[in-house]
Amino acid sequence: MFAFQSPSTMKPQTTETSTSSVLPRRSARAARPSPYLTPTETNALLHASLDSRLRRLDQADMMSTDEAAALLGTSRVTINAWIGKGRCIGLTQTKRGFKVPRWQFEPTVWAHVAPIGQALGLSEGWALLNFFETPHGGLEGLTPRQALEQGQAERVLAVARTEGA
Repeated sequence: MFAFQSPSTMKPQTTETSTSSVLPRRSARAARPSPYLTPTETNALLHASLDSRLRRLDQADMMSTDEAAALLGTSRVTINAWIGKGRCIGLTQTKRGFKVPRWQFEPTVWAHVAPIGQALGLSEGWALLNFFETPHGGLEGLTPRQALEQGQAERVLAVARTEGA
């Protein structure tokens, strides 16, 4: 014989295939940690980023815009204009001016810096440097710079177009 239960005292019935009986119940707030960093974590991240950028600026393949101008037989003003237009990778530093990676002036790379930046939709130096120096799966783990140096300009440009889309 069945006893009658009012709707307020009835318990939902589950079948063995129901996932609600298998998974623990958590509130929406408890299930998701905050996507934001704490102020301490943010400061540590920014400090580490600044330290890594300063170390990168001090590496042997970096030169001043004056040195780049002498190498290319032009003026510092022209180098700065190229940086502003995205034709040249220029890295801001804590003091006045830019540093530029020497490798970008190699013939296998130089002709492709601006078109790759345009394909990516980037002209900011640190973002461009990150693209050129980060291994990419679309290039079988080579960096775009390495792929350019190996004559794979069309592949690098295709990757840049995909990344910029």
